[in-house]
Amino acid sequence: MHFEYNDKTKDLIGRLDAFIEEHIAPLDAAYHAWTKANLWQVHPAMEGLKEKARAAGLWNLFLPEEYGDYSPGLTNLEYAPLAERMGRHLWASEVFNCSAPDTGNMEVLAKYGSPAQRAKWLLPLLAGEIRSAFLMTEPEVASSDATNIATRIERSGEDYIINGRKWWSTGAMHPDCAFFIVMGKTNPDAERHQQQSMIIVPAGTAGVEIVRPLDAFHTYDSPFGHAEISLTNVRVPAANIILGEGRGFEIAQGRLGPGRIHHCMRLIGAAQRSLELMCQRVDSRTAFGRNLSKFSSIRQEIAKSACEIEQARLLTLSAADRIDRHGIKAAKELVAMIKIVAPTMAQTVIDRAIQVHGGMGVSSVDLPLANFWAYARSIRLADGPDEVHMFQLGRNVVAKGGVV
Repeated sequence: MHFEYNDKTKDLIGRLDAFIEEHIAPLDAAYHAWTKANLWQVHPAMEGLKEKARAAGLWNLFLPEEYGDYSPGLTNLEYAPLAERMGRHLWASEVFNCSAPDTGNMEVLAKYGSPAQRAKWLLPLLAGEIRSAFLMTEPEVASSDATNIATRIERSGEDYIINGRKWWSTGAMHPDCAFFIVMGKTNPDAERHQQQSMIIVPAGTAGVEIVRPLDAFHTYDSPFGHAEISLTNVRVPAANIILGEGRGFEIAQGRLGPGRIHHCMRLIGAAQRSLELMCQRVDSRTAFGRNLSKFSSIRQEIAKSACEIEQARLLTLSAADRIDRHGIKAAKELVAMIKIVAPTMAQTVIDRAIQVHGGMGVSSVDLPLANFWAYARSIRLADGPDEVHMFQLGRNVVAKGGVV
């Protein structure tokens, strides 16, 4: 692969950086304070910022294929550095209609949805008029093995009836959440990876109950949030099934590969900003009669952080390039590598930055570091825990005799 971005990407990086510097960075601290005080409400500036982003051509940047007037049609490699820039501010992705889980749900509907499903659900998502949620993880089973998922999706005439309990349903608390994509079993007797299906459930359907919001490290991630949801005799039309019965794992693989690229690049952006804050801090503080930047231990922490960020960045770009050139199946080892490497790297770098800032570092009032750390630690579980990726990667590397 080439290690220099193409002209299209460079232009978008410049425009995105300028937009973030002008509109997002100055609002960062106030945004977080407002959302903590006003749970499950959209910040008053959000819609205006979205309009500005769309007018600037910085909209739906994640979607790797052309989709009418809604997407610039970037490859994963072209989008990756843009996701990194958005990751410097945890709420920035929504401004550009590039936030999870909507990105994954849009990709699912664009790739696998029927014409009617795309018209009803995808187009409003692409326009930023609604939000969505993805319901996969369950509290009663070890969902790191997705074959354990027990929610039942049973055919009843022209409908499906859904019963189950989900949690860590990201996006479900957002006031504009209009529908869920639910994964569950349509045929428990089928082959192991053909038991599951995905189906669209409108948010207001009878039998859908938001049991409670879930916090991660005392952070609710308002306004989109994470919810525990009960599904009791939820009836939806059979036309809401995506791609067909037994295709859930196939859809999940197509959804999660690019999504992991997005998460990893956002984490690299958070780590990069943390390193920059660390450098500013040590260059301006004195302890024991010396500037902090003069201490050898501090310089070593900064040097290691710079190395680790660049290693993770290049590995993630390599995974993105492999997906673009050869598809998600050919890139599965590299995708597993970045999912193992990037969150742990970010957590480590952010922790060093927190340490350098002392008491200020552990508070989310003046700095983003505490929120960054919570995000990095959470992503070590989201989209598959570290252990699953290492287990599968190790198995595949052995099978290939050490070749990736």
